[in-house]
Amino acid sequence: MSRAPDTWILTADCPSVLGTVDAVTRYLFEQGCYVTEHHSFDDRLSSRFFIRVEFRQPEGFDEASFRAGLAERGEAFGMVFELTAPNYRPKVVIMVSKADHCLNDLLYRQRINQLSMDVVAVVSNHPDLEPLARWHDIPYYHFPLDPNDKPSQEAKVMQVIEDTGAELVVLARYMQVLSPELCRKLDGRAINIHHSLLPGFKGAKPYHQAYNKGVKLVGATAHYINNDLDEGPIIAQGVEVVDHSHYPEDLIAKGRDIEGLTLARAVGYHIERRVFLNANRTVVL
Repeated sequence: MSRAPDTWILTADCPSVLGTVDAVTRYLFEQGCYVTEHHSFDDRLSSRFFIRVEFRQPEGFDEASFRAGLAERGEAFGMVFELTAPNYRPKVVIMVSKADHCLNDLLYRQRINQLSMDVVAVVSNHPDLEPLARWHDIPYYHFPLDPNDKPSQEAKVMQVIEDTGAELVVLARYMQVLSPELCRKLDGRAINIHHSLLPGFKGAKPYHQAYNKGVKLVGATAHYINNDLDEGPIIAQGVEVVDHSHYPEDLIAKGRDIEGLTLARAVGYHIERRVFLNANRTVVL
C-alpha cells in the first residue's frame, strides 16, 4: 500500500505491556489526529510490541508539542517512537556493478514517484552504468576496486554517503562483499538483493546450476546487510514457479524480473517506515 502524500507516519515499539495500543491511539484522538492507516503486532516470543500509524494532522498542529506529549505518554511503556512528516523524501545512494536491471527499475519508480525518495548518487566499481545515471541527472562515482587495498575504495564510498547525507544505501546488484567495518557503519540502513534458489547454488552461474538440477522455483531475497554474507534480516522475498521448459536464459530473465520487483518492494517498505528490526528478524507492517 502506498503512503498518502498528506499523512504523518508514527512508528513505535516497546515491551509487551497492557495498554500499548490505547496509549498511542488515545493520544492521537486527544490531539485531534485522524488515523488513516493502522497496523500493530505483538511478538509473543520476544515480548515486543510494534505499531505503525498514518494520520492527518488537525488545524494548528504543532510537531514539537506533539512529540513532547507522546514522549511523556510513552515513557511508562518504555516506548521508542519515530515521527515522519508528510512528503518526506529520504536521500538514497545506490551501489551497482555491471548489471543494470535493478538500478533502472529503481530510477524509473523514483521518476514516476512510485518510490518517494531522492537518489543523490550512484556508486560503482565499474564505469558501465554511468550513462544511465547521467540520463537521470544523478552523479555517478566510479571507484575501481584494488583487491590489495579494499579499505581505500570503501572509504571513498563512505565519503559519498556522508557528503550526500544519504539515509539509505541500496546495493542494486553490487557484486562485491562489503567489509565488516562498512557493514557496521551501514547497519540497519543498507539493503541488498540476491537470487534465492532452492537448494542454494553458490559460485559461478547459479541459474545454470539450477537448470541442471531441474529446479521448479526461482526467487529473490532483499535484506539488510550484516557481516554474514546474504544472511541479514529479510525484508521481502519473491518467487515464481518454473518447469522443465525453462532453459538457463529463461531462468536468468525470470530472476532479473523478480530481483527488480523484490528490491523495489523492500525499498518501499523501508522508506515508508514499515520495517522494524526485531533482533535478527524484521517486522513489516
